[in-house]
Parts: sequence; structure tokens; C-alpha cells
Amino acid sequence: MMSLLEERQSCSIAELAQRFSVSEETIRRDVRRLETSGRARKVHGGVSLAGGGMEAPFVQRVNDNAAAKRAIAAHCAAMVCEGMTLLIDSGTTSLWFTRAISHVHGLTIITNSFEVAREVMGRNDNRLFFAGGDVNIDYRAAFGADAIALSRRFAPDLAILSIGAIEAGRGLLDFEPEEAFYKQAVFDLARRVMLLADASKFGREGSVFVAGLDRVHDLVTDRMPPPEIIADLTRAGTDLHVVTG
Repeated sequence: MMSLLEERQSCSIAELAQRFSVSEETIRRDVRRLETSGRARKVHGGVSLAGGGMEAPFVQRVNDNAAAKRAIAAHCAAMVCEGMTLLIDSGTTSLWFTRAISHVHGLTIITNSFEVAREVMGRNDNRLFFAGGDVNIDYRAAFGADAIALSRRFAPDLAILSIGAIEAGRGLLDFEPEEAFYKQAVFDLARRVMLLADASKFGREGSVFVAGLDRVHDLVTDRMPPPEIIADLTRAGTDLHVVTG
């Protein structure tokens, strides 16, 4: 693992588990050992070489499962039309969605993501409202009370949200508390909430509770979830959309 990190600077947990044919939990245990020894640093969804740059983990996450994220984003983008008001969070699939709506004019977009804001700013007569606050460099986003306060001034037609983990019986979970708190605060703003999650999120063990599946109108993913999660979606009344690239 260290040889790979020295070559690439950062890797995702899912990629390492596949590379070494072990479970993600085994990789997380190894990462904790490396972090304790000071040789590596745990980041959201992955690990980076100690002392390495902060941007690489986000770039790595953007490109993980890129084909699936692109297909999910395209499906959701088809539901966007001129003049809508959108709230878009700081997830990597949310960034793919933002790229997929680059042809739509006259949108009002609220986001706490620097990357989403950069995609939107100055294009197609869109109005951009950036929810600034406490900046998390690894997530390339702002969180905290200021970001929440600005976001809650709006009543979006559609909220595009991502998530770190979906667990049967527990619902939606994440890894960074401030990111989770931001999402908790914006679930009730939009007329329709769409959760974008590729299949790698099913069965992951998140560390911070975000919300139950009943807070989501639509879950858009690239593969059928496990039966127990499908049962949870049915009980919650959440519509499931499975798309392929």
C-alpha cells in the first residue's frame, strides 16, 4: 500500500480493497496503523501520503467509478429545465451532475462547493449563490452555520445531494460531521430531493448519521441495491432509479 501511495500520493479505500482483494474494513484497519505511525493520512473515502497535497483526495474521489457517476448525473440532468432553482451539495457525483447541466440556461444555483461554483459561475445566464463558511480544504467546500444560514434562505425546486454510505436499517451516513450537519439542515428546503449514489455506497459503514431514507424522494444509482436496502426504500416511499452507462 505504501508503494502505491508513494507512486500516486492518494488512493480511495474502495480502490485499495479491490487492488488487494480484501474487504474495505481490512483496508481501513491498515490505514489506521499507517496513520498512527505517521506514514499516511486518512481522508474522506481514502488515504493519502503523509505531508501530501490536500487536493489530490478530492480529485481521486471525482474519478472513482467515473462511468457510473456520469450515467447517474445524466439521468438526473434530464429532469432539469430552464428557470429552475437548484441546491447542489459538495459531493463528487454532484459535480458530475453540474457538468451534465452545463447546457441549461437561466438556473439559480445554491451550493457550498467551490468546484460546483466554478463550473456554474458566469455561464448561461445562471445566478449563483455560494454558501460560504468554514472552509474544508479536503472537501473543497464550506460548512458550518454561515453556509447553512444562506442555504436556508431558499426554497429550491430540486436538491441534488450525495452521501458517503447507505446502510440497511440505519439509512444515510457520512464520514465528516460538518458535511453531515450541512445536509441535515437542507433536506427540508427543496420540493424534491434527489440522492445520487453509485453502488459502492451500499453497505459501507459510515461514522456520522445524516438522515433516514424517508427524507429522500429519489435515489439514483447504477446497480440494484441489496434486498434489505430495497426493502428500506419501499418502506420509506423513496423512488429507486437504476441507470447504466
